Amino acid sequence: MALGERTPLAVIDGPASGRMAIGEALTNLAAANIDAITDIKLSANWMAAAGSPGEDAILYDTVHAVGMELCPALGIAIPVGKDSLSMKTVWRDDQGEKTMTSPMSLIITAFAPVSDIRKTLTPQLQAVPESSLILLDLGQGKNRLGGSILAQVYKQLGDVAPDLDSPELFKAFFAAIQSLNLKGQLLAYHDRADGGLLATIAEMVFAGRQGVSLQLDTLGEDLLASLYNEELGAVIQVRNSDLADVMHLLADAGLSECTHVIGSLQDEPRLTLHHQNRLVYSATRSELQQWWSGVSYRMQALRDNPECAIQQFQSIANDQDPGLRAVLSFDPNLNIVSHLRTHRPRVAILREQGVNGHVEMAAAFDRAGFSAIDVHMTDIISGRVSLADFTGLVACGGFSYGDVLGAGGGWAKSILFNARARAEFEAFFSRTDTFGLGVCNGCQMMSGLKDIIPGAEKWPQFKRNVSEQFEARVAMVKIEASPSIFFTGMEGSMLPVVVAHGEGRAEFSHDPEQALTAVRYIDALGHPTTAFPANPNGSPLGITGLTTRDGRFTIMMPHPERCFRTVQNSWHPDDWQEDAPWLRMFQNARHWVG
Repeated sequence: MALGERTPLAVIDGPASGRMAIGEALTNLAAANIDAITDIKLSANWMAAAGSPGEDAILYDTVHAVGMELCPALGIAIPVGKDSLSMKTVWRDDQGEKTMTSPMSLIITAFAPVSDIRKTLTPQLQAVPESSLILLDLGQGKNRLGGSILAQVYKQLGDVAPDLDSPELFKAFFAAIQSLNLKGQLLAYHDRADGGLLATIAEMVFAGRQGVSLQLDTLGEDLLASLYNEELGAVIQVRNSDLADVMHLLADAGLSECTHVIGSLQDEPRLTLHHQNRLVYSATRSELQQWWSGVSYRMQALRDNPECAIQQFQSIANDQDPGLRAVLSFDPNLNIVSHLRTHRPRVAILREQGVNGHVEMAAAFDRAGFSAIDVHMTDIISGRVSLADFTGLVACGGFSYGDVLGAGGGWAKSILFNARARAEFEAFFSRTDTFGLGVCNGCQMMSGLKDIIPGAEKWPQFKRNVSEQFEARVAMVKIEASPSIFFTGMEGSMLPVVVAHGEGRAEFSHDPEQALTAVRYIDALGHPTTAFPANPNGSPLGITGLTTRDGRFTIMMPHPERCFRTVQNSWHPDDWQEDAPWLRMFQNARHWVG
C-alpha cells in the first residue's frame, strides 16, 4: 500500500492536484514487485468545502479529471473511497464573521498484490563504488515550482503546478521499473515528491550513509528549479556494469528524454553538488541529517524525556556507527531439528484479553517442529484445558487488560488470585519436562509470576520506558552465555530484533549483576548500553532477557517471533536464506524436548 496527496497544488490547479496525488502514490508503490500497473486499485478520500464559492466547480473538475480521464487511461479502478464535504469553519469575534476554508483535497491510497516481497526496493544506497544515480524525470524538464516547498519557504505559492501530463509515459515508467527490478539491476529506488530532487537524494544518503557527488548540468540552467521542483519521477542506483543495459531498456520504453545520469557515490560521507564545472554546494551527511531531523528533535524534547531526545539526536552525527548488522556464532541455515519430525510436542500459545502476538508466535513454534495450540486464559480458568497436556507454554505480546494495571500486571493477577489457574501454573512450572517463554507483554506477565517459577526469584518488574513513549523499532542485541535452553549455541551472537513496548524498563529489587541475563541491548560497538535509542527502554546494563537457574523458563522484551523468517526483517544481510537466525531459539526448544 502507498499514500499520495498533493493538497497545496489544489489552490493553483485542482485537477493537477488530483492527478499528482495518484502519481505520488504510484511512484511510491513502484518500489514493490507488482506484475502490472492494472493490478493496482485505489481508494479515494475526497475533501472539499462544498457550497463555498468556486469549490464545487474545482471538485467537479478534479473528479472528472481523475475518474473519467486519468484512471481509465492508466487502466486503474477506484472501487472504494469516502468524502468529507464540510471542510469549512465559521466563527464570530468582535470584528465580525470569520471563515476558514480548506482547499479541495484528494487523498489516495493505492494497493496491489505483491508477487515477491523479497524484491521490494528501498532508498538505501548500496555500498557499490562503481555505481551511478539516474534521475527519471516525468516532468520532462518543465521544473514547475508551483506549490513546492521552495515556494512556501519564501511565503509564495506560484502559478504553475506540476502535473501528470502523459498517462502513457507514466505507464512506461512503471513497467520499466518493474522490468529492471525483476532483472536485479536496481540497487536502490526513491520516488521524487515533497522537497524535490535534493530531498530525495538526501534521504538516500541518510538511509545508506553513503557519500554522493551530483553533476546537474543536464537538468537545466535554473539550478534551484532543478533541485526543488516536485514533479513526478524517481532516482535509481545501478551498477556501472549494468548502466548501458539499463539505459537501453529505458530508451526502448520511450523514456530517453526523461533519463539523466546525475551522480555517483564518493568515499567521504558528504553530499556535493556540481553545476557548470563548479562546486555549488557541499555538506556532510551528519550536518544534513541533523538539520533534517532538527524540528522532530525539538518536538521530541518537549513531548518526551528530553535526555532521550538529545541522545537520539546526537547519535545521528556518529559516522562510525555501522548500523544494523549480524555477527553470528552459529549457522542459521543449519536445521538442528531435521531429525525430530516424527513427533510434534504440544506447546500452549497462551493469550489473554488484548494479546495480539499469538499468531506469529504459533507460526514460529510450528516451523520449529511443535504443535502450537491456541489456549485462552478462560480455557484454563474454566477447566476446559489443562496445562498438564502440554510440554511448553508461551505467553505472547500485546496489551493485556489495556495495561491499565501495569503492563502484564492484570494478566499475572488473573492467575495468582484464581485458585484453579494458580494450581495449573504451579504444577506446570514444577515439572522437570516443561519449558516456558514470555515475550513483551508475556514477559511482564511471567515476571509477575516469579514467586511460583523455580529459579526466577531475581527477575525484575517492568516499568515505563525512560523515553516515556511506546517504542516500536528495530534494536541490536547480544546473546549472553546463560543456562537458557532457548539460546544454546547462540552465545556471543549480535543481531537485530523487533521491539514494541511502552513498559519495558527492568526494575530490580537487587543488584542487576546477580540476574541470569540472557539478552542485552548493545551500542554501535557491541557493548551493553543504557543510551537511547540503542536501548529503547533504559533497562540497567542493557538487560532485556532473563532466564532461570535451570534455563527452562526465559523472559524477554523483544519480539523474536516477528523476525524468525528472513522476509519478516526490514533489513537483513544478503546471504540470509529462508530462515532468519531467530528461528534457532525455537529450534533449540524443540531440540531440548527431544
